[in-house]
Amino acid sequence: MALPNIFTKKAADEIVGRINQLTPATQPKWGKMNVAQMLAHCCVTYEMAFEDKHPKPGSLMRFILKLFVKKAVVNEIPYPHNSRTAPQFIITDAKEFEKERQRLIAYIGKAQGLGEAHFDGRASHSFGPLNKTEWNNMFYKHLDHHLRQFGV
Repeated sequence: MALPNIFTKKAADEIVGRINQLTPATQPKWGKMNVAQMLAHCCVTYEMAFEDKHPKPGSLMRFILKLFVKKAVVNEIPYPHNSRTAPQFIITDAKEFEKERQRLIAYIGKAQGLGEAHFDGRASHSFGPLNKTEWNNMFYKHLDHHLRQFGV
């Protein structure tokens, strides 16, 4: 079953609507992050797509990631609860809810505005070139996983 296309206005608006249901007091159904940390965590995927903030993995690590991790990240199968995450995605420090909420919404808007053609064949931070469906699945599935974690 295909995931909703995050590059369409309809799917992006639906995700943003769910984000806007969160409050600083929203509690997770599982996991260790609070809601502000989760929003910051979700921004990391977009930081890797749009900014030069995180060091790229070396060739050996990229090979390992492509071989063992890529399929789980870009397929349509939902992530299991409490799955392991890459070190760059681990957020343990305090974050400001509203700042992270606005930052995530801006990233979603930027990706949606650029559209799927911009991403089709574009190299990802860790997995090399991805097609538009793989980019969509990576973006949408991660957001959906964490919004479900927080009950929205």
